[in-house]
Amino acid sequence: MPVLDRFDLTGRTAVVTGSTRGLGRAFARALAEAGANIVVNGRDAAAAASLEEELGALGVRTLTVLADMTVRADIERLLTESAQRFGRVDVLVNNAGACIHKPALEVTDEEWRDVMGLNVDGLWIASQVFGRHMIEAGGGVIVNIGSMSASIVNRPQWQPAYNASKAAVHHLTRSLAAEWAPHGVRVNALAPGYMHTDMAPVHEPRFQRYWIEDAPQRRAGEPDELGGAIVFLASDASSFMTGSVLTIDGGYTVF
Repeated sequence: MPVLDRFDLTGRTAVVTGSTRGLGRAFARALAEAGANIVVNGRDAAAAASLEEELGALGVRTLTVLADMTVRADIERLLTESAQRFGRVDVLVNNAGACIHKPALEVTDEEWRDVMGLNVDGLWIASQVFGRHMIEAGGGVIVNIGSMSASIVNRPQWQPAYNASKAAVHHLTRSLAAEWAPHGVRVNALAPGYMHTDMAPVHEPRFQRYWIEDAPQRRAGEPDELGGAIVFLASDASSFMTGSVLTIDGGYTVF
Protein backbone atom coordinates (compact mmCIF):
# COMPACT_ATOMS: atom_id res chain seq x y z
CA MET A 1 0.00 0.00 0.00
CA PRO A 2 1.41 3.46 -0.90
CA VAL A 3 2.37 5.27 2.28
CA LEU A 4 -0.07 8.16 1.89
CA ASP A 5 -2.94 5.71 1.44
CA ARG A 6 -2.32 4.47 4.97
CA PHE A 7 -3.54 7.81 6.30
CA ASP A 8 -6.89 7.52 4.48
CA LEU A 9 -9.90 7.23 6.80
CA THR A 10 -12.60 7.09 4.15
CA GLY A 11 -15.56 5.04 5.31
CA ARG A 12 -14.52 5.01 8.96
CA THR A 13 -16.33 6.73 11.80
CA ALA A 14 -14.63 8.82 14.47
CA VAL A 15 -16.17 10.09 17.69
CA VAL A 16 -14.37 13.18 19.00
CA THR A 17 -15.40 14.19 22.51
CA GLY A 18 -15.39 17.89 23.32
CA SER A 19 -15.19 18.67 19.62
CA THR A 20 -17.22 21.89 19.55
CA ARG A 21 -14.20 24.11 20.27
CA GLY A 22 -10.44 24.30 20.69
CA LEU A 23 -8.30 21.27 19.99
CA GLY A 24 -11.31 19.00 19.62
CA ARG A 25 -12.70 21.06 16.77
CA ALA A 26 -9.31 20.94 15.01
CA PHE A 27 -9.14 17.16 15.54
CA ALA A 28 -12.61 16.67 14.07
CA ARG A 29 -11.74 18.70 10.98
CA ALA A 30 -8.44 16.89 10.43
CA LEU A 31 -10.12 13.49 10.64
CA ALA A 32 -12.87 14.66 8.28
CA GLU A 33 -10.27 15.91 5.80
CA ALA A 34 -8.82 12.39 5.87
CA GLY A 35 -12.27 11.05 4.94
CA ALA A 36 -13.77 9.97 8.26
CA ASN A 37 -17.40 10.40 9.22
CA ILE A 38 -17.48 12.50 12.38
CA VAL A 39 -19.62 12.31 15.50
CA VAL A 40 -19.54 15.76 17.07
CA ASN A 41 -19.80 15.85 20.84
CA GLY A 42 -20.06 18.65 23.36
CA ARG A 43 -22.64 20.59 25.32
CA ASP A 44 -23.05 23.66 23.07
CA ALA A 45 -25.71 22.98 20.45
CA ALA A 46 -24.96 26.13 18.42
CA ALA A 47 -21.23 25.39 18.27
CA ALA A 48 -21.98 21.79 17.29
CA ALA A 49 -24.25 22.93 14.46
CA SER A 50 -21.53 25.28 13.21
CA LEU A 51 -18.98 22.46 13.17
CA GLU A 52 -21.39 20.10 11.41
CA GLU A 53 -21.87 22.68 8.67
CA GLU A 54 -18.10 23.11 8.35
CA LEU A 55 -17.49 19.38 8.12
CA GLY A 56 -20.41 18.79 5.79
CA ALA A 57 -18.73 21.07 3.26
CA LEU A 58 -15.88 18.53 3.16
CA GLY A 59 -18.27 15.86 1.91
CA VAL A 60 -18.30 13.61 4.98
CA ARG A 61 -21.28 12.45 7.00
CA THR A 62 -21.78 13.91 10.46
CA LEU A 63 -23.84 13.44 13.59
CA THR A 64 -24.10 15.53 16.74
CA VAL A 65 -24.67 13.92 20.11
CA LEU A 66 -24.75 16.37 23.01
CA ALA A 67 -23.64 14.60 26.17
CA ASP A 68 -22.01 15.04 29.56
CA MET A 69 -18.80 13.04 29.36
CA THR A 70 -18.78 12.39 33.10
CA VAL A 71 -22.11 10.49 33.03
CA ARG A 72 -22.04 6.83 31.99
CA ALA A 73 -25.61 6.89 30.67
CA ASP A 74 -24.74 9.83 28.39
CA ILE A 75 -21.61 8.07 27.14
CA GLU A 76 -23.55 4.88 26.43
CA ARG A 77 -26.10 6.97 24.53
CA LEU A 78 -23.25 8.54 22.55
CA LEU A 79 -22.14 5.08 21.44
CA THR A 80 -25.69 3.89 20.73
CA GLU A 81 -26.60 6.85 18.54
CA SER A 82 -23.25 6.74 16.74
CA ALA A 83 -23.58 3.02 15.98
CA GLN A 84 -27.18 3.43 14.87
CA ARG A 85 -26.19 6.08 12.35
CA PHE A 86 -22.91 4.63 11.06
CA GLY A 87 -23.02 0.94 11.94
CA ARG A 88 -19.89 1.01 14.10
CA VAL A 89 -17.33 3.35 15.63
CA ASP A 90 -13.77 2.86 14.43
CA VAL A 91 -12.03 5.71 16.24
CA LEU A 92 -12.58 7.36 19.61
CA VAL A 93 -10.70 10.55 20.42
CA ASN A 94 -10.96 11.21 24.16
CA ASN A 95 -10.46 14.96 24.03
CA ALA A 96 -12.93 16.51 26.51
CA GLY A 97 -11.05 18.02 29.42
CA ALA A 98 -10.87 20.71 32.09
CA CYS A 99 -8.17 22.65 33.93
CA ILE A 100 -8.04 24.83 37.04
CA HIS A 101 -5.11 27.20 37.63
CA LYS A 102 -4.74 27.35 41.40
CA PRO A 103 -2.02 26.63 43.97
CA ALA A 104 -2.50 23.29 45.72
CA LEU A 105 -3.56 24.80 49.04
CA GLU A 106 -6.35 26.76 47.36
CA VAL A 107 -7.92 23.93 45.36
CA THR A 108 -11.27 22.89 46.81
CA ASP A 109 -12.52 19.32 46.92
CA GLU A 110 -15.17 20.21 44.36
CA GLU A 111 -12.60 21.69 41.94
CA TRP A 112 -10.36 18.66 42.30
CA ARG A 113 -13.28 16.33 41.61
CA ASP A 114 -14.40 18.41 38.60
CA VAL A 115 -11.00 18.09 36.93
CA MET A 116 -10.43 14.45 37.78
CA GLY A 117 -14.06 13.60 37.03
CA LEU A 118 -13.81 14.74 33.42
CA ASN A 119 -10.14 14.20 32.60
CA VAL A 120 -9.79 10.77 34.19
CA ASP A 121 -13.17 9.27 35.14
CA GLY A 122 -14.92 10.42 31.97
CA LEU A 123 -12.07 9.24 29.77
CA TRP A 124 -12.06 5.91 31.60
CA ILE A 125 -15.80 5.39 31.16
CA ALA A 126 -15.66 6.33 27.47
CA SER A 127 -12.71 4.02 26.90
CA GLN A 128 -14.52 1.16 28.61
CA VAL A 129 -17.81 1.72 26.76
CA PHE A 130 -16.27 2.20 23.32
CA GLY A 131 -13.50 -0.33 23.97
CA ARG A 132 -16.08 -3.06 24.54
CA HIS A 133 -17.81 -2.08 21.29
CA MET A 134 -14.51 -2.17 19.37
CA ILE A 135 -13.50 -5.53 20.79
CA GLU A 136 -16.86 -6.99 19.78
CA ALA A 137 -16.46 -5.44 16.31
CA GLY A 138 -12.99 -6.92 15.85
CA GLY A 139 -10.86 -3.83 16.34
CA GLY A 140 -10.59 -0.07 16.59
CA VAL A 141 -8.47 2.85 17.70
CA ILE A 142 -8.58 5.02 20.81
CA VAL A 143 -6.58 8.24 20.99
CA ASN A 144 -6.42 9.85 24.42
CA ILE A 145 -5.50 13.51 24.62
CA GLY A 146 -2.94 13.84 27.37
CA SER A 147 -0.51 16.68 27.86
CA MET A 148 3.14 17.50 28.35
CA SER A 149 1.89 18.46 31.82
CA ALA A 150 1.85 14.75 32.63
CA SER A 151 5.63 14.88 32.89
CA ILE A 152 6.42 18.51 33.88
CA VAL A 153 5.13 21.00 36.43
CA ASN A 154 3.84 24.09 34.66
CA ARG A 155 4.83 27.55 35.85
CA PRO A 156 4.26 30.31 36.85
CA GLN A 157 0.68 29.12 37.39
CA TRP A 158 0.09 26.00 39.43
CA GLN A 159 -2.37 23.34 38.31
CA PRO A 160 -1.88 20.19 40.41
CA ALA A 161 -5.21 18.56 39.56
CA TYR A 162 -4.69 18.91 35.81
CA ASN A 163 -1.10 17.63 35.96
CA ALA A 164 -2.08 14.61 38.02
CA SER A 165 -5.02 13.87 35.74
CA LYS A 166 -2.90 13.88 32.59
CA ALA A 167 -0.28 11.63 34.20
CA ALA A 168 -3.13 9.23 34.90
CA VAL A 169 -4.29 9.49 31.28
CA HIS A 170 -0.85 8.54 29.98
CA HIS A 171 -0.52 5.49 32.20
CA LEU A 172 -4.11 4.41 31.61
CA THR A 173 -3.30 4.59 27.90
CA ARG A 174 -0.48 2.08 28.41
CA SER A 175 -2.63 -0.18 30.58
CA LEU A 176 -5.48 -0.36 28.07
CA ALA A 177 -3.08 -0.80 25.16
CA ALA A 178 -1.49 -3.83 26.81
CA GLU A 179 -4.82 -5.42 27.65
CA TRP A 180 -6.62 -4.78 24.39
CA ALA A 181 -3.88 -5.29 21.80
CA PRO A 182 -4.77 -9.00 21.37
CA HIS A 183 -8.30 -7.89 20.49
CA GLY A 184 -7.17 -5.57 17.70
CA VAL A 185 -7.76 -2.34 19.63
CA ARG A 186 -4.87 0.14 19.64
CA VAL A 187 -4.65 2.82 22.34
CA ASN A 188 -2.23 5.74 22.12
CA ALA A 189 -2.04 9.25 23.54
CA LEU A 190 -1.23 12.64 22.10
CA ALA A 191 0.48 15.06 24.49
CA PRO A 192 0.35 18.67 23.27
CA GLY A 193 2.38 21.54 24.68
CA TYR A 194 1.17 25.13 24.92
CA MET A 195 -1.41 25.72 22.20
CA HIS A 196 -3.53 28.73 21.24
CA THR A 197 -6.85 27.67 22.80
CA ASP A 198 -9.33 29.06 25.30
CA MET A 199 -7.83 26.80 27.98
CA ALA A 200 -4.30 28.21 27.63
CA PRO A 201 -4.06 32.04 27.84
CA VAL A 202 -0.75 32.12 25.98
CA HIS A 203 -1.15 35.78 25.03
CA GLU A 204 -1.07 37.03 28.63
CA PRO A 205 2.25 38.83 29.29
CA ARG A 206 2.75 37.09 32.65
CA PHE A 207 3.10 33.74 30.87
CA GLN A 208 5.41 34.80 28.04
CA ARG A 209 8.66 34.39 29.98
CA TYR A 210 7.92 30.77 30.95
CA TRP A 211 5.57 29.47 28.26
CA ILE A 212 7.13 31.04 25.18
CA GLU A 213 10.70 32.14 25.90
CA ASP A 214 11.55 28.81 27.56
CA ALA A 215 10.45 26.82 24.49
CA PRO A 216 13.06 26.06 21.81
CA GLN A 217 10.69 27.21 19.05
CA ARG A 218 9.75 30.28 21.13
CA ARG A 219 6.08 30.19 20.27
CA ALA A 220 2.84 28.43 21.09
CA GLY A 221 1.34 25.91 18.72
CA GLU A 222 -1.77 26.29 16.59
CA PRO A 223 -4.50 23.63 16.94
CA ASP A 224 -4.30 22.67 13.26
CA GLU A 225 -0.62 21.80 13.75
CA LEU A 226 -1.82 18.72 15.61
CA GLY A 227 -4.00 17.59 12.70
CA GLY A 228 -1.37 15.42 11.06
CA ALA A 229 -0.62 13.67 14.35
CA ILE A 230 -4.25 12.88 15.11
CA VAL A 231 -4.77 11.42 11.64
CA PHE A 232 -1.56 9.39 12.00
CA LEU A 233 -2.67 7.95 15.34
CA ALA A 234 -6.19 7.20 14.10
CA SER A 235 -5.16 5.59 10.83
CA ASP A 236 -3.32 2.53 9.55
CA ALA A 237 -0.21 4.71 9.27
CA SER A 238 0.35 3.90 12.97
CA SER A 239 -0.71 0.24 12.74
CA PHE A 240 2.33 -1.04 14.71
CA MET A 241 1.98 1.59 17.43
CA THR A 242 0.12 1.10 20.69
CA GLY A 243 0.71 2.17 24.27
CA SER A 244 2.74 5.17 23.16
CA VAL A 245 2.56 8.86 24.04
CA LEU A 246 3.33 11.23 21.17
CA THR A 247 4.51 14.60 22.51
CA ILE A 248 4.16 17.68 20.30
CA ASP A 249 5.25 20.72 22.27
CA GLY A 250 7.63 22.83 20.18
CA GLY A 251 10.47 21.18 22.09
CA TYR A 252 9.36 22.54 25.47
CA THR A 253 10.07 19.33 27.41
CA VAL A 254 13.61 18.85 26.08
CA PHE A 255 14.92 21.22 28.77
